[in-house]
Amino acid sequence: MITSIIVDDEPRGIGMLKNLLQEYCPGVKVIAECSTADEAIEKIELLSPQLCFLDISLPGKNSFELLEELQTIPFEIIFVTAHNDYALQAFQYSAVDYLMKPIDEDLLIESVKRASIRIHSKEITNNVSALLHNLQTANSPREMKICISSSKGFQLIEIKDILYCEASSNYTNFYFATGPAVITSKTILEYELLLEDSGFTRIHKSYLVNLLHVKEYLRGEGGTVVLSNKKELEVSRRKKDEFLKKMRHYYKM
Repeated sequence: MITSIIVDDEPRGIGMLKNLLQEYCPGVKVIAECSTADEAIEKIELLSPQLCFLDISLPGKNSFELLEELQTIPFEIIFVTAHNDYALQAFQYSAVDYLMKPIDEDLLIESVKRASIRIHSKEITNNVSALLHNLQTANSPREMKICISSSKGFQLIEIKDILYCEASSNYTNFYFATGPAVITSKTILEYELLLEDSGFTRIHKSYLVNLLHVKEYLRGEGGTVVLSNKKELEVSRRKKDEFLKKMRHYYKM
């Protein structure tokens, strides 16, 4: 069983989530219910839950302020909110689960499944620190951090440090301005969709580049881009027009 607490200032919200967990996630045991951040901090320190369901909007302090007060965060978190005014991109980049009320049972099941895998593999991540950073920089996507999984666990990477991503079957290789490459078990398409609003574009079936690091374009059938580290990457003929369009927009050409 996974021990959990629910933090929500609305009794109705707690009751509905408990019912959903009992019906669809029987492996989750609710050991405490809290209506304020201070109460939640007390219960977390006393009971050491493995999973916390946190309503973002709480009286007095919100859930982000709650987390900043904790010395460590050795548990998984699933945020729950009735308000769609938070930067969804910040949650996606940080690999933090985010559920909207009314909660969809299928999305709940998937969120609990992901949390369960990390709990049982003892891979609790430091993605909350990335989330707090990303919320502060939500208006500047290039300043955000992204949480990527690798064979060693999870790494937090500054988006501006990514040179390009390279497809490798169902894996993706990340290459950086400094430091070794990282192999992650998600496809390049998933990262293309995730990073498209942060200055990245697909130039080839194998390459997703950070336009910040494109220093030169060499004409050809498709052409070639030269990155800030002198690496040359082929642009496919099919992607050429879209790449040049995005370059003109990105650099106001």
